[in-house]
Amino acid sequence: MVTAMSELSARDRQELRELRAAIDALDVEIVKLIAKRMAVVDRVIAVKREHGVPARVPERVEEVAAKVRRAAAAASLPTDLAETIWRAMMDWVIAYEKERLGADADEKKR
Repeated sequence: MVTAMSELSARDRQELRELRAAIDALDVEIVKLIAKRMAVVDRVIAVKREHGVPARVPERVEEVAAKVRRAAAAASLPTDLAETIWRAMMDWVIAYEKERLGADADEKKR
């Protein structure tokens, strides 16, 4: 049975607003952490560029996925949810690194 918001009691609507506000606040914190992670990624790109390391290092991808699964299990978070999120993020970061490493390689040719 689907219940419309208007059918909820005033107390339930208020509780839902408060829970949504808590989720929104957590989303802001997650974004801040991702921004910090990306700052480290930019430093990784500099090291990879210096040493000729490719953007995608398959064993590192699998190492990160395994660590995330273990952390998720320890936090009682569904491991498949955590791994799905991280693999999507890693795919995006690898594409970002490839773009940056490629752009840097082009700059060196000039």
